[in-house]
Amino acid sequence: MTALTLSTAAVPGLRADAIVIGVAKGSASKPGGPVVAPGAEAVDQAYDGGLSGVLETLGASGAEGEVTKLPAPAGFKAPLVVAVGLGARPEKDSGYDTEALRKAAGVAARTLAGSKKAVFALPLTDAADAGAVAEGVLLGAYSFDAYKDNGKNGKAPLAEAALLGGKPRDKAYKAAVERATAVAEELNRARDLINMPPNDLDPEAFAAIAQAAAKEHGIKVQVLDEKALTKGGYGGILGVGAGSASGPRLVKLSYTSSKAKKHLALVGKGITYDSGGISLKPAGHNETMKCDMSGAAAVFAAVVAAARLGLEVNVTGWLALAENMPSGSATRPGDVLRMYSGKTVEVLNTDAEGRLVLADALWAASAEKPDAIVDVATLTGAMMLALGSRTFGIMANDDAFRSAVHEAAEEVGEPAWPMPLPEHLRKGMDSATADIANMGERMGGGLVAGLFLREFVGEGITWAHLDIAGPAFNEGGPFGYTPKGGTGSAVRTLVRVAELAAAGNLPKGA
Repeated sequence: MTALTLSTAAVPGLRADAIVIGVAKGSASKPGGPVVAPGAEAVDQAYDGGLSGVLETLGASGAEGEVTKLPAPAGFKAPLVVAVGLGARPEKDSGYDTEALRKAAGVAARTLAGSKKAVFALPLTDAADAGAVAEGVLLGAYSFDAYKDNGKNGKAPLAEAALLGGKPRDKAYKAAVERATAVAEELNRARDLINMPPNDLDPEAFAAIAQAAAKEHGIKVQVLDEKALTKGGYGGILGVGAGSASGPRLVKLSYTSSKAKKHLALVGKGITYDSGGISLKPAGHNETMKCDMSGAAAVFAAVVAAARLGLEVNVTGWLALAENMPSGSATRPGDVLRMYSGKTVEVLNTDAEGRLVLADALWAASAEKPDAIVDVATLTGAMMLALGSRTFGIMANDDAFRSAVHEAAEEVGEPAWPMPLPEHLRKGMDSATADIANMGERMGGGLVAGLFLREFVGEGITWAHLDIAGPAFNEGGPFGYTPKGGTGSAVRTLVRVAELAAAGNLPKGA
């Protein structure tokens, strides 16, 4: 991880490989060329106030994600200036949006891979801005090189970043950077898990990693193996894992605070590889299915982050882990599974497996009567068709709670959108053989999946479902602080929801 420091030193005298500054687009009320953002005054002065003109000559516009490099002025100890676009200039002097700062810092950190040290002179107006820049740097500098030859890894991540404008002795600034570090490190841990090949991350291996982290951070952990799952009657998890040589697991992580007044349960889908089972996926849809455990990775990371931050709320994480494979022992279309709740499910499509493992975990979480449950899953391709590859859907059995989760997601910079649970779609899952089928109408499939999950949430418990099928794995090029591959989607939303619960700021039903 990139080392972070706060500094109030003068820019010209700082020894570094590069100085990062912000540049914005002209606003509607003040159109024109690129505008040098606050924080870069010393650099601008060294150009006799003409830095914006130089940047415009070099083709810079200030657009989000844009990077322009130029030699540092004479007298500076750093040889390079990296101007990164912030997007639209604020109409008022209220400062730049924290997400714009987070993205700019991430782009700069990725651009400076191979550098030992960079100075970030981006516009900071308060501790929240410092935290956003710190988070952007740590997330943008991420790379997954565990399986590459040490001599051919390419450029190492940026080693050190000094944040100018931050006050090293100010408690608020220090706390913001410490929070950003804890959240980013755990989010990057989730990215590592998502990027791991499935031959190294089966359910047993995932459980072992969770056990090690739990021991390190004082989190209680319980792992149910095949024997315990069979004894307990977890038919959904067992049914999905039946075709694999790697047995399923249900992992329970419990972080408790002596000052907690609320209990939040988090449930994650952890299909370490999804072939589709007997309902085999078509060619071209298998290559990224190691990412089907992204929900469990997000829950795991969020629980550990809550522990590291010492949040005054009890957080229980449930990781429903299985590998969905075709074999002579695999669950068949037409089979009926008896779930942990006692309800029976007719399996019409073995590729609709995530809802089966989540159903068991949701019922187990409900038994503890938490104030709220949030589940996270790469659940449906239908949600990707609806919202694209960068936005996750939010469904809930309580409108106020759904709105609170949506606001939390937007606050931390994770695009999300509230989705309905139309009652008329429930009838499509009626089964002549069992209590419910795992498939319903094709149209609105993402909403159908949400309705299925709702059947396994305990009565009177507030619940939300995050379908992260789109943003969990980035198959395109990197952007902002988001790398190619596993993204760690929903980690920051879950942490923010836990913080809101600790502060008593969630709706009364939760």
